[in-house]
Amino acid sequence: MTEQRLFQVPEGLQGTRADAGLAKLLGLSRASVADMIETGLVLIDDKPMAKSDSLVSGVWLKVTLPKPKAPLELVPELVPDLKIVYQDKDIVVVDKPFGVAAHPSVGWDGPSVGGALLALGITLSTSGVAERQGIVSRLDVGTSGLMVVTRSEIAYSRIKQAFRDRKVDKTYHALVQGHPDPSSGTIDAPIARHPKHEYKFTVANDGKPSVTHYKTLEAFKAASLLEIELETGRTHQIRVHFSAFKHPLVGDTLYGCDPKLAAKLKLDRQWLHAKQLGFTHPTSGEYVSFESEYPEDLKNALEILRTEA
Repeated sequence: MTEQRLFQVPEGLQGTRADAGLAKLLGLSRASVADMIETGLVLIDDKPMAKSDSLVSGVWLKVTLPKPKAPLELVPELVPDLKIVYQDKDIVVVDKPFGVAAHPSVGWDGPSVGGALLALGITLSTSGVAERQGIVSRLDVGTSGLMVVTRSEIAYSRIKQAFRDRKVDKTYHALVQGHPDPSSGTIDAPIARHPKHEYKFTVANDGKPSVTHYKTLEAFKAASLLEIELETGRTHQIRVHFSAFKHPLVGDTLYGCDPKLAAKLKLDRQWLHAKQLGFTHPTSGEYVSFESEYPEDLKNALEILRTEA
Protein backbone atom coordinates (compact mmCIF):
# COMPACT_ATOMS: atom_id res chain seq x y z
CA MET A 1 0.00 0.00 0.00
CA THR A 2 1.40 3.41 -1.01
CA GLU A 3 1.52 6.37 1.36
CA GLN A 4 1.25 10.09 0.57
CA ARG A 5 3.24 12.62 2.60
CA LEU A 6 3.85 16.37 2.45
CA PHE A 7 7.40 17.72 2.48
CA GLN A 8 8.48 21.36 2.62
CA VAL A 9 11.60 22.28 0.64
CA PRO A 10 14.27 23.58 3.09
CA GLU A 11 16.17 26.77 2.31
CA GLY A 12 19.40 24.86 1.71
CA LEU A 13 17.90 23.08 -1.32
CA GLN A 14 16.82 26.29 -3.08
CA GLY A 15 17.65 26.05 -6.78
CA THR A 16 18.83 22.42 -6.81
CA ARG A 17 17.54 19.93 -9.39
CA ALA A 18 14.43 18.14 -8.17
CA ASP A 19 15.92 14.64 -8.37
CA ALA A 20 19.18 15.58 -6.60
CA GLY A 21 17.51 17.74 -3.96
CA LEU A 22 14.73 15.29 -3.15
CA ALA A 23 17.24 12.48 -2.83
CA LYS A 24 18.88 14.44 0.00
CA LEU A 25 15.55 15.48 1.52
CA LEU A 26 14.11 11.97 1.54
CA GLY A 27 17.33 10.08 2.25
CA LEU A 28 16.87 7.98 -0.90
CA SER A 29 19.13 7.34 -3.87
CA ARG A 30 18.97 9.82 -6.75
CA ALA A 31 18.03 7.02 -9.16
CA SER A 32 15.05 5.91 -7.09
CA VAL A 33 13.84 9.51 -6.69
CA ALA A 34 14.19 10.08 -10.46
CA ASP A 35 11.99 7.02 -11.01
CA MET A 36 9.41 8.39 -8.55
CA ILE A 37 9.31 11.76 -10.36
CA GLU A 38 9.05 10.16 -13.80
CA THR A 39 6.10 8.04 -12.69
CA GLY A 40 4.25 11.08 -11.31
CA LEU A 41 4.72 10.35 -7.61
CA VAL A 42 5.99 13.86 -6.80
CA LEU A 43 3.48 16.73 -7.14
CA ILE A 44 3.74 20.50 -6.74
CA ASP A 45 0.40 22.32 -6.71
CA ASP A 46 -1.10 18.94 -7.64
CA LYS A 47 0.90 18.88 -10.87
CA PRO A 48 3.70 16.37 -11.57
CA MET A 49 7.25 17.65 -11.28
CA ALA A 50 10.02 17.00 -13.78
CA LYS A 51 13.35 15.73 -12.46
CA SER A 52 15.14 18.70 -14.06
CA ASP A 53 12.88 21.24 -12.30
CA SER A 54 14.55 23.48 -9.72
CA LEU A 55 13.37 23.28 -6.13
CA VAL A 56 11.98 26.41 -4.48
CA SER A 57 12.52 27.03 -0.78
CA GLY A 58 9.37 26.84 1.36
CA VAL A 59 7.24 25.12 -1.29
CA TRP A 60 5.27 22.06 -0.21
CA LEU A 61 5.57 18.86 -2.25
CA LYS A 62 3.14 15.96 -2.17
CA VAL A 63 5.11 12.73 -2.42
CA THR A 64 3.65 9.28 -2.86
CA LEU A 65 6.14 6.91 -1.31
CA PRO A 66 6.51 3.64 -3.21
CA LYS A 67 5.28 0.35 -1.83
CA PRO A 68 7.76 -1.39 0.45
CA LYS A 69 9.82 -3.86 -1.50
CA ALA A 70 10.42 -7.47 -0.59
CA PRO A 71 12.47 -8.08 2.56
CA LEU A 72 15.86 -6.46 2.24
CA GLU A 73 18.89 -8.60 1.57
CA LEU A 74 22.58 -7.99 2.06
CA VAL A 75 23.92 -8.28 -1.48
CA PRO A 76 27.71 -8.63 -1.97
CA GLU A 77 29.04 -5.62 -3.91
CA LEU A 78 32.64 -4.46 -4.06
CA VAL A 79 33.38 -0.88 -3.00
CA PRO A 80 36.86 0.00 -4.30
CA ASP A 81 37.36 2.99 -1.99
CA LEU A 82 36.39 1.17 1.21
CA LYS A 83 39.49 0.43 3.31
CA ILE A 84 39.96 -2.36 5.84
CA VAL A 85 41.77 -0.73 8.76
CA TYR A 86 41.83 -3.79 11.04
CA GLN A 87 40.27 -7.22 11.24
CA ASP A 88 40.38 -10.38 13.35
CA LYS A 89 37.95 -13.21 14.07
CA ASP A 90 35.63 -10.93 16.06
CA ILE A 91 35.64 -7.46 14.47
CA VAL A 92 36.53 -5.55 11.34
CA VAL A 93 37.15 -1.80 11.35
CA VAL A 94 36.54 -0.04 8.03
CA ASP A 95 37.19 3.43 6.67
CA LYS A 96 33.92 4.16 4.85
CA PRO A 97 33.85 6.52 1.86
CA PHE A 98 30.86 8.82 1.44
CA GLY A 99 28.15 7.56 -0.88
CA VAL A 100 28.06 4.18 0.88
CA ALA A 101 25.32 3.18 3.33
CA ALA A 102 26.03 1.28 6.53
CA HIS A 103 23.40 -1.28 5.48
CA PRO A 104 20.60 -1.67 2.88
CA SER A 105 17.38 0.28 3.47
CA VAL A 106 14.14 0.96 1.63
CA GLY A 107 14.77 3.30 -1.30
CA TRP A 108 18.56 2.93 -1.22
CA ASP A 109 19.96 0.97 -4.16
CA GLY A 110 23.60 1.96 -3.73
CA PRO A 111 26.44 0.03 -2.06
CA SER A 112 26.61 -0.82 1.64
CA VAL A 113 29.40 -1.58 4.11
CA GLY A 114 28.00 -5.04 4.86
CA GLY A 115 27.69 -5.88 1.18
CA ALA A 116 31.24 -4.70 0.50
CA LEU A 117 32.63 -6.91 3.28
CA LEU A 118 30.72 -9.94 2.05
CA ALA A 119 32.09 -9.32 -1.45
CA LEU A 120 35.59 -9.48 0.07
CA GLY A 121 34.80 -12.83 1.66
CA ILE A 122 34.59 -11.42 5.19
CA THR A 123 31.91 -13.20 7.21
CA LEU A 124 29.76 -11.16 9.58
CA SER A 125 27.78 -11.89 12.73
CA THR A 126 24.18 -12.86 11.97
CA SER A 127 22.52 -11.25 15.01
CA GLY A 128 19.77 -8.76 14.17
CA VAL A 129 17.80 -8.46 10.94
CA ALA A 130 19.32 -9.97 7.80
CA GLU A 131 20.30 -6.75 6.02
CA ARG A 132 22.10 -5.42 9.11
CA GLN A 133 24.47 -8.33 9.70
CA GLY A 134 27.31 -7.21 11.92
CA ILE A 135 26.19 -3.59 12.10
CA VAL A 136 26.38 -2.17 15.65
CA SER A 137 26.43 1.53 14.72
CA ARG A 138 25.95 3.58 11.58
CA LEU A 139 27.34 6.49 9.62
CA ASP A 140 25.16 8.51 7.27
CA VAL A 141 25.59 7.86 3.55
CA GLY A 142 27.15 11.33 3.19
CA THR A 143 29.54 10.90 6.14
CA SER A 144 32.96 9.28 5.72
CA GLY A 145 35.26 7.64 8.23
CA LEU A 146 35.61 4.84 10.74
CA MET A 147 33.04 2.14 11.55
CA VAL A 148 33.34 -1.10 13.48
CA VAL A 149 31.47 -4.15 12.19
CA THR A 150 31.25 -7.42 14.11
CA ARG A 151 32.09 -10.90 12.88
CA SER A 152 31.18 -13.05 15.89
CA GLU A 153 27.98 -13.17 17.92
CA ILE A 154 29.76 -12.42 21.20
CA ALA A 155 31.38 -9.36 19.59
CA TYR A 156 27.99 -8.15 18.35
CA SER A 157 26.45 -8.46 21.80
CA ARG A 158 29.31 -6.82 23.71
CA ILE A 159 30.01 -3.93 21.34
CA LYS A 160 26.31 -3.21 20.92
CA GLN A 161 26.11 -2.95 24.72
CA ALA A 162 29.22 -0.76 24.82
CA PHE A 163 27.49 1.70 22.47
CA ARG A 164 24.39 1.66 24.69
CA ASP A 165 26.53 2.26 27.78
CA ARG A 166 28.40 5.12 26.02
CA LYS A 167 31.73 3.33 26.42
CA VAL A 168 32.80 3.75 22.80
CA ASP A 169 34.97 6.79 22.08
CA LYS A 170 33.88 8.51 18.86
CA THR A 171 35.67 11.60 17.58
CA TYR A 172 34.49 13.44 14.49
CA HIS A 173 35.84 16.42 12.60
CA ALA A 174 33.30 18.78 11.07
CA LEU A 175 33.47 22.02 9.10
CA VAL A 176 30.70 24.37 10.20
CA GLN A 177 29.63 27.74 8.87
CA GLY A 178 30.74 30.77 10.83
CA HIS A 179 32.46 30.78 14.21
CA PRO A 180 30.78 29.09 17.20
CA ASP A 181 30.70 31.22 20.33
CA PRO A 182 32.05 29.93 22.65
CA SER A 183 34.76 28.34 20.51
CA SER A 184 34.64 25.21 22.68
CA GLY A 185 31.72 23.85 24.64
CA THR A 186 28.84 21.40 24.92
CA ILE A 187 25.48 21.29 23.19
CA ASP A 188 22.93 19.54 25.38
CA ALA A 189 19.63 19.51 23.51
CA PRO A 190 17.13 16.64 22.99
CA ILE A 191 16.55 15.40 19.45
CA ALA A 192 13.33 14.06 17.90
CA ARG A 193 11.98 13.35 14.45
CA HIS A 194 10.98 16.48 12.58
CA PRO A 195 7.18 16.87 12.67
CA LYS A 196 6.95 17.80 8.99
CA HIS A 197 9.87 15.95 7.37
CA GLU A 198 9.95 12.17 7.41
CA TYR A 199 13.73 11.88 6.97
CA LYS A 200 14.81 14.84 9.07
CA PHE A 201 15.39 15.39 12.79
CA THR A 202 15.18 18.46 15.01
CA VAL A 203 15.81 19.74 18.53
CA ALA A 204 12.59 19.28 20.54
CA ASN A 205 11.68 19.29 24.22
CA ASP A 206 10.15 15.83 23.96
CA GLY A 207 13.15 14.36 22.14
CA LYS A 208 15.77 11.90 23.33
CA PRO A 209 18.67 13.26 25.43
CA SER A 210 21.53 14.26 23.11
CA VAL A 211 24.92 15.65 24.15
CA THR A 212 27.67 16.90 21.82
CA HIS A 213 31.07 18.22 22.95
CA TYR A 214 33.15 20.34 20.57
CA LYS A 215 36.25 22.48 20.29
CA THR A 216 37.52 24.67 17.47
CA LEU A 217 40.67 23.39 15.77
CA GLU A 218 41.00 26.03 13.05
CA ALA A 219 39.05 29.16 12.12
CA PHE A 220 38.66 30.53 8.59
CA LYS A 221 36.88 33.59 7.25
CA ALA A 222 33.58 31.83 6.63
CA ALA A 223 33.86 28.57 8.55
CA SER A 224 35.41 26.71 11.47
CA LEU A 225 36.95 23.25 11.68
CA LEU A 226 35.75 21.50 14.84
CA GLU A 227 36.69 18.39 16.75
CA ILE A 228 33.56 16.75 18.13
CA GLU A 229 33.00 14.00 20.67
CA LEU A 230 29.59 12.42 21.02
CA GLU A 231 28.28 11.47 24.43
CA THR A 232 25.15 10.08 22.78
CA GLY A 233 24.64 8.74 19.27
CA ARG A 234 21.34 9.99 17.87
CA THR A 235 20.61 9.90 14.16
CA HIS A 236 22.02 13.07 12.50
CA GLN A 237 23.07 14.32 15.96
CA ILE A 238 26.01 16.49 14.88
CA ARG A 239 24.12 17.87 11.89
CA VAL A 240 21.02 18.68 13.95
CA HIS A 241 22.85 20.25 16.89
CA PHE A 242 24.99 22.60 14.84
CA SER A 243 22.07 23.56 12.62
CA ALA A 244 20.09 24.47 15.74
CA PHE A 245 23.18 26.33 17.00
CA LYS A 246 23.00 28.45 13.78
CA HIS A 247 26.23 26.93 12.48
CA PRO A 248 25.15 24.21 10.02
CA LEU A 249 27.75 21.90 8.56
CA VAL A 250 29.21 23.16 5.31
CA GLY A 251 27.60 21.26 2.43
CA ASP A 252 24.65 20.00 4.49
CA THR A 253 21.72 21.13 2.36
CA LEU A 254 19.19 19.18 4.42
CA TYR A 255 20.01 21.20 7.53
CA GLY A 256 20.33 24.71 6.15
CA CYS A 257 23.84 25.20 4.79
CA ASP A 258 24.73 28.02 2.40
CA PRO A 259 24.72 26.31 -1.02
CA LYS A 260 26.99 29.00 -2.46
CA LEU A 261 29.73 28.23 0.07
CA ALA A 262 29.37 24.50 -0.59
CA ALA A 263 29.70 25.10 -4.33
CA LYS A 264 32.74 27.31 -3.80
CA LEU A 265 34.40 24.52 -1.82
CA LYS A 266 33.32 21.92 -4.41
CA LEU A 267 31.41 19.87 -1.84
CA ASP A 268 28.61 17.49 -2.80
CA ARG A 269 27.94 16.39 0.78
CA GLN A 270 28.28 17.55 4.38
CA TRP A 271 31.85 18.10 5.59
CA LEU A 272 31.81 15.47 8.32
CA HIS A 273 34.35 12.73 8.99
CA ALA A 274 34.54 10.03 11.68
CA LYS A 275 38.18 10.65 12.55
CA GLN A 276 38.90 8.42 15.56
CA LEU A 277 37.30 5.35 17.09
CA GLY A 278 38.25 3.60 20.32
CA PHE A 279 36.71 0.81 22.42
CA THR A 280 37.49 -2.22 24.54
CA HIS A 281 38.00 -5.27 22.32
CA PRO A 282 35.05 -7.61 22.91
CA THR A 283 37.11 -10.76 23.59
CA SER A 284 40.68 -9.71 24.42
CA GLY A 285 39.61 -6.96 26.82
CA GLU A 286 42.31 -4.64 25.48
CA TYR A 287 41.54 -1.05 24.52
CA VAL A 288 41.97 -0.53 20.77
CA SER A 289 41.87 2.74 18.85
CA PHE A 290 42.01 3.73 15.20
CA GLU A 291 42.41 6.93 13.21
CA SER A 292 41.44 7.95 9.67
CA GLU A 293 42.81 10.57 7.30
CA TYR A 294 40.51 13.04 5.54
CA PRO A 295 39.37 11.95 2.06
CA GLU A 296 40.34 14.13 -0.90
CA ASP A 297 37.11 16.15 -1.17
CA LEU A 298 37.36 17.26 2.46
CA LYS A 299 41.08 18.03 2.14
CA ASN A 300 40.44 20.12 -0.96
CA ALA A 301 37.73 22.15 0.79
CA LEU A 302 40.15 23.02 3.60
CA GLU A 303 42.86 24.01 1.15
CA ILE A 304 40.50 26.41 -0.60
CA LEU A 305 39.66 28.01 2.75
CA ARG A 306 43.31 28.23 3.77
CA THR A 307 44.28 30.09 0.62
CA GLU A 308 41.84 32.84 1.67
CA ALA A 309 43.26 33.19 5.18
